[in-house]
Amino acid sequence: MFEFFRGSHVQADSESGNGEEGAQPVSGWHERLKVGLSKTRAQFGRQVKSVFSRARVDDDLLESLETLLISSDAGIDATEYLLDELKRRVKREGAETPEKIRGALKEAFLELLLPLEKPLDVSTHKPFIILLAGVNGAGKTTSIGKLAKYFQAHGRSVLLAAGDTFRAAAREQLQAWGERNGVTVVSQASGDPAAVIFDAITSARARGIDVVLADTAGRLPTQINLMEEITKVRRVIGKANPGAPHETLLVIDANFGQNALRQMDAFDKAIGVDGLIITKLDGSAKGGIVAAIARQYPKPVRFIGVGERIDDLRPFVARDFVEAIFE
Repeated sequence: MFEFFRGSHVQADSESGNGEEGAQPVSGWHERLKVGLSKTRAQFGRQVKSVFSRARVDDDLLESLETLLISSDAGIDATEYLLDELKRRVKREGAETPEKIRGALKEAFLELLLPLEKPLDVSTHKPFIILLAGVNGAGKTTSIGKLAKYFQAHGRSVLLAAGDTFRAAAREQLQAWGERNGVTVVSQASGDPAAVIFDAITSARARGIDVVLADTAGRLPTQINLMEEITKVRRVIGKANPGAPHETLLVIDANFGQNALRQMDAFDKAIGVDGLIITKLDGSAKGGIVAAIARQYPKPVRFIGVGERIDDLRPFVARDFVEAIFE
């Protein structure tokens, strides 16, 4: 039997997205982004200053910068691109000071990431149906709860579909987010995830809901039976609402590093990934993975997560991201 869990509106905890006490609020998204990317900045931004202490682009500088970029998970392709672009810019602009050379790298980095900046527009369909996928531990269900909060803050009504019937307590976790955000969660104690999501879409259409966020079971790309299941879920969504899902988001953990690229390839082949959510950037010094994505799998980065607070998931803005790691 399907369950319609109606969350009573609860004031979101202003201190922490996971409800824990003691987190210190940081005012302003730019400052919070800097705090969230502090490990990447310590690994990358500050070491870049050290690398550029000499006012000359020579072999030693390029070798040091190559090591730094690869250690931040930028990958070989993006690293080679950035080094080549740095040399071209320095020659073209005649940069002769450490600050100008560093600025040339910063602008090359920004130019590389700008194509990933494509905000998600949910006004094109009603309901706008978003299917979320990813491996266990990437932060998928938590991201759904935070997305619900984000869309509500922008005047959209939201309904959650608990399509992860595989993982123990996944339904309860999503219901907790429904309670926190005051939104309905359509779920089933056990059974077919496609049927749960089909029912959620039917309910959303009847109630005039703006956005449906559909959870799915976390899976590894090597788990063929589960990959086939999510492919089935996608087909069923199309039957429930022709043309849907309107966005298929893959949630990846920044800590996965280069393995995230393999995940993107596998999920894209199975279900067609439209965009990305990159989570846990606050827990990793591997923010360079965004550069690797830009070169190898340039899917739009719709949102990034830089903390545990309920509003620490925000749209990706390339310039803000670059400024935060180069400061």
